[in-house]
Amino acid sequence: MVGRALWRAMEAAGFTQIIGRTRAELDLRDAVATDEFLQSEKPDVILIAAAKVGGIEANRTQPADFFFDNLQIQTNLIHGAHTHDAGKLLFLGSACIYPRLAEQPMREDSLFTGPVEPTNDGYAAAKLAGLKMCQAYREQHGCDFITAIPTNLFGQHDHYEPERSHVIPALIAKYHAAKTNGDDSVTNWGTGDPRREFLNVDDAAEACVYLLDNYSNAEPINIAGGTEISIRELNNKIAALTGYTGAVEWDTEKPDGMPRKLLDNSRLTELGWQPKTDFGEKLKLAFVDYCERVA
Repeated sequence: MVGRALWRAMEAAGFTQIIGRTRAELDLRDAVATDEFLQSEKPDVILIAAAKVGGIEANRTQPADFFFDNLQIQTNLIHGAHTHDAGKLLFLGSACIYPRLAEQPMREDSLFTGPVEPTNDGYAAAKLAGLKMCQAYREQHGCDFITAIPTNLFGQHDHYEPERSHVIPALIAKYHAAKTNGDDSVTNWGTGDPRREFLNVDDAAEACVYLLDNYSNAEPINIAGGTEISIRELNNKIAALTGYTGAVEWDTEKPDGMPRKLLDNSRLTELGWQPKTDFGEKLKLAFVDYCERVA
């Protein structure tokens, strides 16, 4: 999802020599294959959107996989960017790297001040290591490597499989199936009380391209400014969007995840960037994307 959005944003910004590979074409966990790719293509700019990602259940039950795979991907690319003299690298972190009980909205200087949410510990640890690696290569080698931390993203070409999806695509798939099957009720995890911020992926991609020209600093920078909403309210919106009118139940034995996850967007705003799109309209387009590609 993010890689495709970055491609669209780079084309819109006038980039004409964009290089990319699918997972089938290049396994970025393979150090030799990644090095050969970088040696052959000699990219001037590298944006790292590739990662092993998933929702609460996948992160909770596969922490070693999330830790190991993401460490390999980012290590091969960050070290390779230095080895092959890339002029700029942007590493995408994640909002889940913030301490679970960080003051809200979460500012960049609260990183590393407390433990992260346990249900995504492996993924978060890998992303934090990537942030530190970018800083280390900047300090030792003078590399212009930066880290951006996007809030929760959604949009075109999201993953809707239950084992991989995040909350918005998971709910779209769940409520559409319930509507189609005529189910009387739907059961969701947790209490529905946690609050999340959501930003359309095309806005986030535009921000990344903006940062390539307007940001060069060792400190990470948040990409946020989206819509904050409770999980319960989000359920109601998506149920209405899909036409589902049955009962909604909450399994409070299941984890909620972080109680709130809102990023402070002030540093990016001061640089002159603001998101442009409307959450409700983009949510409708996400449902259209699901219906056209998956349903």
